[in-house]
Amino acid sequence: MYLTKEKKEEIFAKHGKGKNDTGSAEGQIALFTHRITHLTEHLKKNRKDFNTERSLVKLVGKRRDLLDYLKKKDIMRYRAIVKELGLRK
Repeated sequence: MYLTKEKKEEIFAKHGKGKNDTGSAEGQIALFTHRITHLTEHLKKNRKDFNTERSLVKLVGKRRDLLDYLKKKDIMRYRAIVKELGLRK
């Protein structure tokens, strides 16, 4: 299993307000980014796995929606999370 409870807590502790703050936009974006990188590596090895490809596209869309929301609400938080995660925008 690639995403254990400890790994999730670590992601939320680093990017959220605490390890139990699973609802913040920054924590959710960081979790989606972790899952996206994992699925991308999987698809590099398994090119014909179309179900995973569809899941990856949906995750990217969810992350994009959260980033748009954060950009609209608080531009400084948006810029900080994009820089921290190394996203292109």
